[in-house]
Amino acid sequence: MESKKIHIAIVVWVNICRFFLAGVFVFSGFVKANDPLGTVYKIQDYLEAWGLMAYTPFAVPYLMAMCLGILEFALGFYLFFGIHRRVAPSLVLALMSFMTPLTLWLAIANPISDCGCFGDVLVLSNWETFLKNVVLLVMAVSLYRWRKTLIVKLVTHKVDWLVALYGIVFVIFYTIYSIKELPVFDFRPYYIGADIRAGMEIPEGKNPTVYETTFIYSKEGVEKEFTIDNFPTDSTWTFVDSRTKVKEKGYEPPVQNFSIMSYEDGSDLTDEILDDKGYTFLLVAPYLSEADESGMDLINEVFDYSMEHGYRFLCLTSSSDESIAAWQEDTGAEYPFALADDITLKTMVRSNPGLMLLKEGVILNKWSSENIPDEYQLYDSLDKIPLGKLEVKSVAHKLLGLTIWFVAPLFLLSMADLLWLKWRSRKQEKTKEDI
Repeated sequence: MESKKIHIAIVVWVNICRFFLAGVFVFSGFVKANDPLGTVYKIQDYLEAWGLMAYTPFAVPYLMAMCLGILEFALGFYLFFGIHRRVAPSLVLALMSFMTPLTLWLAIANPISDCGCFGDVLVLSNWETFLKNVVLLVMAVSLYRWRKTLIVKLVTHKVDWLVALYGIVFVIFYTIYSIKELPVFDFRPYYIGADIRAGMEIPEGKNPTVYETTFIYSKEGVEKEFTIDNFPTDSTWTFVDSRTKVKEKGYEPPVQNFSIMSYEDGSDLTDEILDDKGYTFLLVAPYLSEADESGMDLINEVFDYSMEHGYRFLCLTSSSDESIAAWQEDTGAEYPFALADDITLKTMVRSNPGLMLLKEGVILNKWSSENIPDEYQLYDSLDKIPLGKLEVKSVAHKLLGLTIWFVAPLFLLSMADLLWLKWRSRKQEKTKEDI
């Protein structure tokens, strides 16, 4: 009797671990598939912290981001349905055995602010991430221990191969779609419908975060820390380094470091653009030397369209003078340029380049380099066509549509496979009767 209770407890615990790990891995993999470039930027942060970025081929972070999202989603998908009951738990344990000490190092050394496990959807501190991984590692060990006997399959043996294949195909196509068409779910502060100026403000009654900067100077081989209040006046002190830390945690607005400076004369264009009651096209290209030039003809046409209708058009970049000159030479760009922070630009649009449409600081629309609007979409002034109107789909609406796109093909394929198996079985029986 006692052994039976223990067995039931183990079964319950193993399947709790299984479904919890499945949920975490599906969520983590889906977030990465939804925003592959965000994962690329995080991987580049890791490589920079390890001093490997200069030795890493350009395509490697992109391949790593895609493979990691696909792997995590597939493992979670397999755990949920009970497919590949020996391989999936083993890979989950191997992955957690690698990630747990890695996040411990992140928590101690703190080379980057967060691990990026769940993208912009759920940002955890490095210590929170490490503790989360400890829990997942314990669950992964438990699941691995009883993987052969206690994981119950949710699909029959006849269709498990089809479900397994479909999960991988779905996440691969979703990743490619998100790269070409921008993320379906945009959890960054520059989503369609966002008011940039409102995102920069601190609500009444909220206190901003207070930072303290410490300056390290050296004199006669001795280093000493100074603050702005007791800055050394003795010129014999030599500057070594500076460190900024949070003195008092407060409210941090979602939009930070949004500042636009004219490339021509260095004037601040931020307020002018955010207060403009007309339409403004912003071509966002963090690094022009790495930008995709395939849509340049359409971008030039959008610029001509803007000039024809009296709209502002600016190319925002953080590139060097040489890169801007090379871009103008290669693409025939006649539009004006402005400078902005590279991290801000990469956050605004997950495409290099990408196009954004503003009106009074509100983001009306965004496009990747793959779907720049053409003359058939820009057939009239923006106030008279759909592209100039704000149309925001709720998260619930997007989730419903995505669920239908995921479930419907899986159901139809499963039914088709079962019908084919049934037809083949009848044919084999008929052949036996004839014999």
